[in-house]
Amino acid sequence: MDSPSTLSLSDQHHLIEKLQVFKIQGRDKRGRKVLRVIGNLFPARHVSCEALKTYLEDKIFVNLGERPFSVVYVHTGVRRAENFPGISTLRSIYEAIPINVRDHLETVYFVHPGLQARLFLATFGRLIFSGGLYWKLKYVNRLECLWEHVRRKEIEIPEFVCDHDEKLEYRPMMDYGMESDHPRVHGAPSVNSPVSMYSMRCIA
Repeated sequence: MDSPSTLSLSDQHHLIEKLQVFKIQGRDKRGRKVLRVIGNLFPARHVSCEALKTYLEDKIFVNLGERPFSVVYVHTGVRRAENFPGISTLRSIYEAIPINVRDHLETVYFVHPGLQARLFLATFGRLIFSGGLYWKLKYVNRLECLWEHVRRKEIEIPEFVCDHDEKLEYRPMMDYGMESDHPRVHGAPSVNSPVSMYSMRCIA
């Protein structure tokens, strides 16, 4: 696949649209529009910062209207070298968001954050997202916790996200730094334990 330097701006827009990285879809439990973002689908190597900003301006921001909305950002499978746009790009995009849109953003549900993402945001979040966005982040470790806030039947979640979510049911919570991989430490349940881990999964 071509790099941003060889793809035209319109071709980059078409690629983002085709992959459905960003999609206004469904509503949360308070009736607000939801902007769904699938991080794993973002073609970081093939889309420039300029193309991303203009796509969001032309296709997303104008369609959010002047009403409160929420964002569901799915972080499942994001890798720095493949689909992470980088710190400078994130800050640039955030600063390009119109003030009226930024003011109407109520909550960002960060699905499957993982320990690295938590540490990254704890370190750089306040620097990247000025104006209070950092405090609007709500970590969601499991999809069942997301459905407490978002209308489940109105939003599409890729199969690979559901598969990952299901695997977390049977593996230690090392992704979140909450327990040791040794089943006897702190009384943690073993991999095959039927004990519910709901309370740990929903910590945000």
